[in-house]
Amino acid sequence: MAYTNIDDPSAFFQIALYTGNGGTLAITNDGNSDLQPDWIWIKRRDGAASHNSYDSSRGTGKHLAQNTTDAEQTYHGVTAFNSDGFTLSSGGDMNYNNGTFVGWQWKANGGTTATNNDGSTASTVQVNQDAGFSIITYTGTGSETTFGHGLGVAPEVIIAKKRGGAASWVVWFKAFNNSDGYLVLNATDKMEEATTIFTNTDPTSSVITLGSSSTVNQNTVTHLMYAFSPKQGYSKFGSYVGNGNANGPFIYTGFKPAWVMIKPATAVEQWVIIDAARSPTNQASKQLKADDSAAEYNGASVTNGIDILSNGFKVRTSRTEINTSGVKYIFMAFAENPFVTSTGIPTTAR
Repeated sequence: MAYTNIDDPSAFFQIALYTGNGGTLAITNDGNSDLQPDWIWIKRRDGAASHNSYDSSRGTGKHLAQNTTDAEQTYHGVTAFNSDGFTLSSGGDMNYNNGTFVGWQWKANGGTTATNNDGSTASTVQVNQDAGFSIITYTGTGSETTFGHGLGVAPEVIIAKKRGGAASWVVWFKAFNNSDGYLVLNATDKMEEATTIFTNTDPTSSVITLGSSSTVNQNTVTHLMYAFSPKQGYSKFGSYVGNGNANGPFIYTGFKPAWVMIKPATAVEQWVIIDAARSPTNQASKQLKADDSAAEYNGASVTNGIDILSNGFKVRTSRTEINTSGVKYIFMAFAENPFVTSTGIPTTAR
């Protein structure tokens, strides 16, 4: 029996650490597989600077910042999605001379998109069903409607952002157990409910239902969604309840995580991102906050992180960001290695 269909997660997700040069800079990945990224999320580590989001569906030079409500800008930054990495132009929040940076990268379909007519309103999708990842662009209607996502199974995480105007990034999780619940990626707010955003209808294997809110569906305005479905041994999206103790919960993922993002759903607190590249040993405590432009925070001296294990992660702090007693937390995680490969080979612990 196969434990996973993805023996090498680096075919679909990789992390690049690099130092800026203030000029043209080509970043080459170092994973086991070459990865031509289709969604790139870049953040400066050693200084305050906005997050940066580029994807191959919208094309090079089309910039969004996860920590702001800003509309899409034509902005220097990613100038090429390469066969195993990406190229940056000079300056900006992604290539300060001698600045240190991280680039998280996901693979969809090499920039090839298709019209999807599964919903009541057409969408344009770039999808990788093997990796459970779809990039969806669409023009809003101003009234409740459905858009096709192309995953073939129901997504468990949806991240939506208006492109043609200022608006928050809104995030839906199946783990909410609340069809119209949402979090705001660029804010610390706890989960809110609004049928005008994600409605009372869960996503299906073919469509996502959006309400009439201008945040996600403004008439004649362009919008974007990233949709994810879990894949055994590669990705996991779920929840846990904090215990307020430095001996915190263990969260089983079925793989050794490369990247974890955590947010309390029922309390006001920041989005914490921890990855195995910036924190190669346990505790993994180097944090960036999706809602914040601040430099990387190293919590090693105050016991403020997680242990990355061969089959999940263990919370090692009582701090409110990831472990307040009785608070429900949601998480996204992507793999460095599956716990057990398709041929039965187990991964090793750190």
